[in-house]
Amino acid sequence: MGKGTEEPRGAARPDFDDELVRARERLEAAKAYLRVDDLSARVAELEADLAQPDLWSDPERARKVNTEYGRAKSDIDLLAGLEQRLSDAEVLWSLAGEEGEEAEAESAGEVGEALGVLSRALDDIELRSLFAGEHDERDAICEIHAGAGGTDAQDWAEMMLRMYERWAERRGFEVELDEVSPGQEAGILSATFIVKGRHAYGLLAAERGVHRLVRMSPFDAQHRRQTSFASMEATPFIEDASGEVDIDEKDLRIDTYRSSGAGGQHVNVTDSAIRITHLPTGIVVSCQNERSQHQNKAKAMQILAAKLAERQRAERQAELEALTGPQTEVAWGNQIRSYVLAPYQLVKDLRSGYETGNVEAVLDGDLDDLIAAYLRYRREHEAG
Repeated sequence: MGKGTEEPRGAARPDFDDELVRARERLEAAKAYLRVDDLSARVAELEADLAQPDLWSDPERARKVNTEYGRAKSDIDLLAGLEQRLSDAEVLWSLAGEEGEEAEAESAGEVGEALGVLSRALDDIELRSLFAGEHDERDAICEIHAGAGGTDAQDWAEMMLRMYERWAERRGFEVELDEVSPGQEAGILSATFIVKGRHAYGLLAAERGVHRLVRMSPFDAQHRRQTSFASMEATPFIEDASGEVDIDEKDLRIDTYRSSGAGGQHVNVTDSAIRITHLPTGIVVSCQNERSQHQNKAKAMQILAAKLAERQRAERQAELEALTGPQTEVAWGNQIRSYVLAPYQLVKDLRSGYETGNVEAVLDGDLDDLIAAYLRYRREHEAG
């Protein structure tokens, strides 16, 4: 009888040996990718800079040094914490193995939890290796615009805004909502917001493009199936882009308007909203959520400078690509992703091919797998 009860327990006993070896390999690869030795040397240099009494006489340089130090120190502390957690798990599992199956069973929960934390942290570090741009660590200026589909498209645009707000919340990022134009009957026509967090732009660059929603329309009296579109744009936010672009005041048309209260929770009603049009390029930016007209104008100018700097970078990139020949985009038109709610449930990224049936989770901000799949596709596509 005793033997009969022990065999199933032995068969179900977890064996973490291979997982621990794999975790160790991934951690060493992460150290190599982040160049931990160079990082440690750089932290020492930055600490010496921060100790200089005259550092803050140049606020711009001080801010840059402080930001770089915080990021480098954060990476070192992260790797040190993962190293300690993995070493503790390795020792615990080794000792449990020497003491027999009962000790292993008691230690399994703790080791399994440690491996789960390690896996999630290493996933995030490995994702960084897929970034390709010089501004990927920056905050992101995002714009959502309703497209074809009437009221459904405007409702879809508001759903997308909520989706990205929830995604940012999941990652511990801050969202600053700068402008929302409400729809005629429901939803929004457009929204401008800044996502603040390390690598926000590198991640959200994967979301640029047209997003297609298919569902039974809640705005159709006959409840027919409706296809609607909305677009997402992302630009790296450079707080002081004046060094990259020269904006002539004569090239600007500045309009003041009253923001509408129809945006509900999204906007503050104010008489000081600002819309700036850059006449040579046609770029339009708006800001309505700051406390004063002066603050709204300053923020709108920041956003305009960042968008002009990104436009210049895109033009330079287009010139380089023209020299190497035309590139074929693997997509259906400009559409990057479909969200189907009826007659079946499916989200599919048309670039990477990644798909999931858990549409509700995606619309609630669970975008990390879709973003990671696209970044891997992009790396492979560029390498090819």
